[in-house]
Amino acid sequence: MATFAIGDLQGCYYSFLDLLATCRFDPAVDRLWLVGDLVNRGPHSLAVLRWMHSHADCVHVVLGNHDLHALAVHAGCATVHRGDTLEALLTATDRDLLFDWLRRQPLTHAENGYLMVHAGLLPQWDAAKAIELAGEVETVLRGPDYPRFLAVMYGNEPDHWDEALTGLPRLRVILNAMTRLRICTPKGRMEFKFKGQLQDIPPGYLPWFEVQDRKSREDTLIVGHWSALGLVVRENLIALDSGCVWGGKLSAIRLEDRRLFQVSRAPEDAPARR
Repeated sequence: MATFAIGDLQGCYYSFLDLLATCRFDPAVDRLWLVGDLVNRGPHSLAVLRWMHSHADCVHVVLGNHDLHALAVHAGCATVHRGDTLEALLTATDRDLLFDWLRRQPLTHAENGYLMVHAGLLPQWDAAKAIELAGEVETVLRGPDYPRFLAVMYGNEPDHWDEALTGLPRLRVILNAMTRLRICTPKGRMEFKFKGQLQDIPPGYLPWFEVQDRKSREDTLIVGHWSALGLVVRENLIALDSGCVWGGKLSAIRLEDRRLFQVSRAPEDAPARR
């Protein structure tokens, strides 16, 4: 049995199939870990979700910011953004089934010393704390009043963790860190506008994973989200968003031996000409 962690798909279904063939993935015995952002920007979000739903017994998925946005649009809590490619998914006959499956996926997945989360963790959280906090948001998303939460989940404040936080501010900080974080101050104050490369990080900030003595250093974190960062493989960090949807590569790591597998974006996943 092999376990493959795969970077952001964002609707790049045919690239995903190419990568599975390159990995020689066998759904009968192997397992997939998906770092989130299954949908949007690429043209085949519906096919991606249908594949995940039909192979649910061999995949572990964590939610990304694009997945949450799609959930909010489906629930009538948000409008479609310019650049979204969700129309086929939102109008599919099986959309309710697929979105119900999606909203029940976790924000973190931990196993064998690995912790998978879409974006990152604040320096105050170790793996156990992150799993506990993720559970608070997951309970709301899986509950009957989830549309009410989706309608108010957007926002950049509060921008730092405080154990005394309660209610919506607490849930928003957890969600922002786990699905949107790229950079923060040494004390964990988050900044959300920056999407660029390491050399362009504004003064006073650093990559969340470079914060000295962050409490999650003892576990290896598997993340995506930051396409401008690209592929990074360290002892305690595996960053897998290598920008497939933007014309880069789709990346997978076999966790048992850290072997890298990559494919170029499939022609079918290129954006439609307008």
